[in-house]
Amino acid sequence: MAVSKQKKQEILEDIKKNLQDAKSVAFTSNNALTVEEISDIRGGLREVGAKMMLAKKTLIKIAFKDVYDVELSDEMLDGQIAMLLSFEDEVGGLGKTNDYIKKLGEEKIKFMGSFLDGTLSGAEETKALAKLPSKEVLLGQLVWVISAPTSKLVGTLDSLVASFVRVVDATKSKAEAEGKETIWDLLK
Repeated sequence: MAVSKQKKQEILEDIKKNLQDAKSVAFTSNNALTVEEISDIRGGLREVGAKMMLAKKTLIKIAFKDVYDVELSDEMLDGQIAMLLSFEDEVGGLGKTNDYIKKLGEEKIKFMGSFLDGTLSGAEETKALAKLPSKEVLLGQLVWVISAPTSKLVGTLDSLVASFVRVVDATKSKAEAEGKETIWDLLK
C-alpha cells in the first residue's frame, strides 16, 4: 500500500521530533523478528525510557540530515532497520536491546550503528557501548571509589583514637596503683 506524500511528511516530522528529544540513537537490523518479539522489545525499552521506531530508510536519512547534519551510510541502514531512541540514559536503550540480542540471537536482531554525543559509531563500537552499565550504576561506582579512601581514613582514625583511649586508661590505672594523682605525675 502506497503511503501518501502527506503521511510521509507526518512520519518525517515525528522522526525529527524524536531525534531532537533523544540523548542517543542506535540502529538495529531486524530481519527475522516476529510481531510478538518486537512488542516485547518495545515494552522493555519503555521501562528504560527508550523506544523503537520503524520507518523507511529514506525518511530516517532525511530526518538525520535535517536534525544532526549527518549523512547515514547504506551499510549502517542495511536490511529492515529500526531506530532505538534513548531519552533518559544515553546507553539505557542500548543495554536493554543488548539483552534481547543475547536472548534472541544476532540472526534476528543486531546492532548496525549508533549516534551518541555527536559521534556516529559503527556496529562494533555500538556493541561495546551497549555493554556499559547505566548512568546510575556508573555514578554509584564513582561515589564508592571517591568515598572509599575517606572511609578507610575514618576507620584508621577511629582505631587510633580507640588505641589512644586504651593507653590513657592503662596509664591512668597504673598511676592510681602507684599513688600518683595524674598521668603526668607518672611520667615524671
